[in-house]
Amino acid sequence: MKASLKPGLKHRLVFEVTDKQTVPALFADSKSFLDMPSVFATGFMVGLFEWCCTELLAQHLDDGEGSLGTQVNFSHDAATPPGLTVTVDCEITEVDGKRVKFTVTGHDGVDKIGGGAHERFVINRAKFDERVAAKAAKVAA
Repeated sequence: MKASLKPGLKHRLVFEVTDKQTVPALFADSKSFLDMPSVFATGFMVGLFEWCCTELLAQHLDDGEGSLGTQVNFSHDAATPPGLTVTVDCEITEVDGKRVKFTVTGHDGVDKIGGGAHERFVINRAKFDERVAAKAAKVAA
């Protein structure tokens, strides 16, 4: 991690919601999901919020480092139909060793759609990939 990684850093991500990010698209194999309204899915909102945080964090990582989300605590406060643009703002609130905490909010141009807290851990990507491969090998054996 670079010395530039510190609380107070901010990032903004802008994303247009399409039919691909609606509730029915989240699990197309689920009849209950297919019967739900065609609005921005909470699962995709969580991913979008994480995306904003990963973009901010990536600017302050060394070669070979990455990050993994370990906690999410978001509310989803308003429905967003396809065609609206969501603006996500995140801020680093704490850096404790390899643990980085964020606050996140999202707005669709009409309403605040959600927000909350997120935590990520900085990892050595090669070591992580080795552990995942070893785990997969155990299952395949």
